[in-house]
Amino acid sequence: MRRSLSTPRSRRPQPPDSSAVVPRETPALAQTYRFPELVPQASHQQGVVSRAQLRSLGWSRHRVQHEIRIGRWTAVAPNVIALQNAELVRGQLLWLGVLHAGPGSVLTHLTGCECAGLDWSADETVHVLTPKGDLVEPLPGFRFHQTRRPYASWVHPSLEPARLRVEHAALLTAERDRLLRRGIGLVAATVQQRITTAQRLLTASHEISKLRNGGQLRLALGDIAGGAHSFAEIDIGRLCSRVGLRPPDRQPIRRDKQGRRRYLDCEWVLPDGSVIVLEVDGSFHMRTEHWWRDMKRERSVVVSGRTVLRCSSIEIRLEPDDIVLDLAAVGVPRSHDPFVCGRPA
Repeated sequence: MRRSLSTPRSRRPQPPDSSAVVPRETPALAQTYRFPELVPQASHQQGVVSRAQLRSLGWSRHRVQHEIRIGRWTAVAPNVIALQNAELVRGQLLWLGVLHAGPGSVLTHLTGCECAGLDWSADETVHVLTPKGDLVEPLPGFRFHQTRRPYASWVHPSLEPARLRVEHAALLTAERDRLLRRGIGLVAATVQQRITTAQRLLTASHEISKLRNGGQLRLALGDIAGGAHSFAEIDIGRLCSRVGLRPPDRQPIRRDKQGRRRYLDCEWVLPDGSVIVLEVDGSFHMRTEHWWRDMKRERSVVVSGRTVLRCSSIEIRLEPDDIVLDLAAVGVPRSHDPFVCGRPA
């Protein structure tokens, strides 16, 4: 898919001041200053264009082939040209995917979530969705999904390259994941990272016909809408219900010493007015930049008079009984214990 072609120095003309001719925003623009008619298209698509687009701009097949042969441009797919001789960067690969797949293709699954800003561990595969029957020639590093579902209404109306809205991209990713738990975790992460809302995801889930594991996903979205912004927090609520402890208030808002809004994972207000806080740490909390912030955050919670317990998401899965015993030991009430207590200021 990628190749680097060297150009003899004597055959590469240089303008007096190339930076004054075209902004050097992508590697491709350096190769288009000689052809002003290509600059708008190259700028918009980060220097990756289709042969059909070049023809519409008056470029013949032989003229295009000449630029490729002498090493100025690169044929990165049968019908897609990179107006450069350097390796493609991530944004250019996204354009390559939709241009190679043809009209109606859109970025989807994890790639659509990535474009929306989701921070999620995954490989670098570019996922592209096409209508059923569109046979796309395979490309290394790309996965082309075919569907019979009518997805035109799921496409973001303004962003390019064309992509699904994050709600549909996330649900299709969760549907495809062989581990339902991990799929629900990804959907929860889109809410936790403030990319979308549980209600939008729930609406999108009804728009995707025959959504695999749709019932379980909608149940999880109900928990997420109730304040559980990660699958670990959902587990805590279900764990409490199973053993008869009162479910927590999830993601309650408090004010720190500077008056800023802060969110806690799980919180219980006890009959005497004291407050128990359980913070659930995922793997990202082990990173140094998160670890010291978590310690600072915990100090401020303790200073406010709350009792803070912490557990890891792994512990919830492997040793849930120990968490239940600790919660009961610090006074978390049984679910059938009647009391009404206002939240302390």
